[in-house]
Amino acid sequence: MGVVDRTRGLARTAALGAVAAAGTLAVAARTTPWPSALALRAVFHRGATRTSTALERHVPRDLVEVVGEAYDIASPDGRLDVFRSGCDEALPTVVWVHGGAFVSGSKADVANYLRVLAGRGLATVGVDYSIAPGSRYPTPVKQVSAALAHLVDHADRLGIDPGRVVLAGDSAGAQIAAQVALLITDPSYAREVGIDVELPPSALSGLVLFCGAYDFTLARGSGRLGTWLIDTAIWSYLGSTRRHDRRTTREGSVGVHVPPSFPPTFVSAGNGDPLLPHTLGLVKALELHGVDHDTMLFPDDHDPRLPHEYQFDLDTPDGREALDRVVAFVHRVAG
Repeated sequence: MGVVDRTRGLARTAALGAVAAAGTLAVAARTTPWPSALALRAVFHRGATRTSTALERHVPRDLVEVVGEAYDIASPDGRLDVFRSGCDEALPTVVWVHGGAFVSGSKADVANYLRVLAGRGLATVGVDYSIAPGSRYPTPVKQVSAALAHLVDHADRLGIDPGRVVLAGDSAGAQIAAQVALLITDPSYAREVGIDVELPPSALSGLVLFCGAYDFTLARGSGRLGTWLIDTAIWSYLGSTRRHDRRTTREGSVGVHVPPSFPPTFVSAGNGDPLLPHTLGLVKALELHGVDHDTMLFPDDHDPRLPHEYQFDLDTPDGREALDRVVAFVHRVAG
């Protein structure tokens, strides 16, 4: 066989190998969420890194930080960070649950934003939790509940006020934070879900929610890319390629469970956020049950259109206004 024939043979072999590999990936993508979840995780990680880097210029100096505190020694993901000013008094505490479509993200992604908030006279806490598909619902809900119990037990050492806690979150983290708030304020719901939270309702001063996915029945995309993203997140987190079993779907959908005892809530999303219908639905539920709430929404013609997670961009007027509104809300309900 000549050199040309050998080269052609190798090329055919490589091509057949590529086709076989592509076929294997295609089959895997239909039988497990892992390939799509890993691809989504990589995309989200790049975006989170850019956002965190852009926030560095806004971070104040001279903060007291406790990074990597273990709230669950049995889990490598059971860690939290605490940021606060150097004053001696116990401060109102914002406990933030990061986003990432349930399949990505970490407390490091929101650390610089929490440092900025801490510079406004608050204690802030970023909570890590186990992400999907490796860990599924309701594991993150249980972990955030355990983190709250740890904060209560170690409040003096960490310089936080366990009687003035504001739960917060963005995107998937907003859904988790809102569901934990339901567990705290509605005993019948807590019994139904089977998760206890060691934080009395009187200690939960409020809730701050950005760009959340609060209704699993709304889990559909406006295009092929959006549908792939949402289907991947849902399949990874709830464990089914179907729209999950109805019990789990309803259990995790916040709006249908909102009680009049739900805490005062600040809720916001951009006018260009594909998850905006989730926020609008939650606002209707808050209004229906007479819950004290503060909304930051934008008209359809707001220019520029504000994307998912717009609040982290403090180089824009809307991002800065959102920060000011959050600080004012926290001081109102917990100050």
